[in-house]
Amino acid sequence: MSRIPRIVILGAGYGGIVTAIRLQKELNYNEADVTLVNKHDYHYITTHLHMPAAGTDNPENARVNILKLIDEFKIDFVKSTVVQIRPQEKKVILEEGTLSYDYLVIGLGGEPETFGIPGLKEYAMNIRSINSVRLIREHIEYQFAKFKREPSRTDYLTFVIGGAGFTGIEFVGELADRIPQLCKEFDVDPSLVKIYNVEAAPTALPGFDPELVEYAMEVLQKKGVTFKIATAIKECTPEGVVLATGEEIKSSTVIWTGGIRGNHLLDEAGFETMRGRIKVDETLRAPGYDHVYVLGDCSIVMNPEGRPYPPTAQISMQQAEVCASNLVAQIRGSELKKFEYKPKGTVASLGRGEAIGIVGSKKIKGGIAAIMKKIIDLRYLYIIGGIPLVIRKGKF
Repeated sequence: MSRIPRIVILGAGYGGIVTAIRLQKELNYNEADVTLVNKHDYHYITTHLHMPAAGTDNPENARVNILKLIDEFKIDFVKSTVVQIRPQEKKVILEEGTLSYDYLVIGLGGEPETFGIPGLKEYAMNIRSINSVRLIREHIEYQFAKFKREPSRTDYLTFVIGGAGFTGIEFVGELADRIPQLCKEFDVDPSLVKIYNVEAAPTALPGFDPELVEYAMEVLQKKGVTFKIATAIKECTPEGVVLATGEEIKSSTVIWTGGIRGNHLLDEAGFETMRGRIKVDETLRAPGYDHVYVLGDCSIVMNPEGRPYPPTAQISMQQAEVCASNLVAQIRGSELKKFEYKPKGTVASLGRGEAIGIVGSKKIKGGIAAIMKKIIDLRYLYIIGGIPLVIRKGKF
């Protein structure tokens, strides 16, 4: 190739931003032209969003200006929305123009998976972005304000969280911590507030250690959460939810955390997908496309048992490191690395001072787990922005 190869990275989530940061370290001057495309001029820390959604933290703490993370002399940043991917033509159509590429990295993030449940798309809210969590926080406060004017409407004080996976459990923990403050602020009797966590699977936190799940549920029940496990939501309506059991819960606030599917642009581009995600090869490329890498929520990586790994921030970051290394290798004509996921442990927050987790083979819970959760957050800030970002964003 006589001209410099062009690398286009779509999305500045965990996969996209870490790939960009790695490339600016590993590529030599003028070895490749790298463009990062994102619809916002900030990267947001998805694993932190449950806190501002409940109102226990400021949304600003979950976002970082992209230009503070990348070197503009090495990476071009384009703030735009991706409209279409044309892999046959090696082009990406943006709202404000077209980008051609030699290598493409797709890290566009996922979309809520509603499993075809009627009304979820129309009437439930999702913890998916800085703007969505602002809306949830303001909506919750507004329900308390409305209740003061219409004290018969207890549905204003009833909160239904669909899904007891990571996001659902972490949000429920924060919301349970926030309720006493809101009751005090709006002079509302706390006994009138109801928080329901509904999960279709036979257990909360599916796949997590049963002993730790039991501990988590006990902690949250003491905080006032009512669990409805092994119970599917049959329908979401403007009045609340109807469960598979026939029970109806009247609620003005339904928050859906029950699953993620890949980005709709992948289907539209003609890639072979499963629930909108591409099952990548061992080097993280889309089958049939040697120059297209797929990361994070858009990708499927199988575990040794032949089941997909859950799409977590941890796996996205590890994918990004291998992706950046393979892009450099492809440009230089050297051998590509195979991706092998190495789990470093998992910690789920249960609200203030409480968490559960597995680090290595060790189970942790309570205050120790909460400190470990904070250390994991700080480590990520360090990876993307070094000590200055840790100082700016990492509060204990």
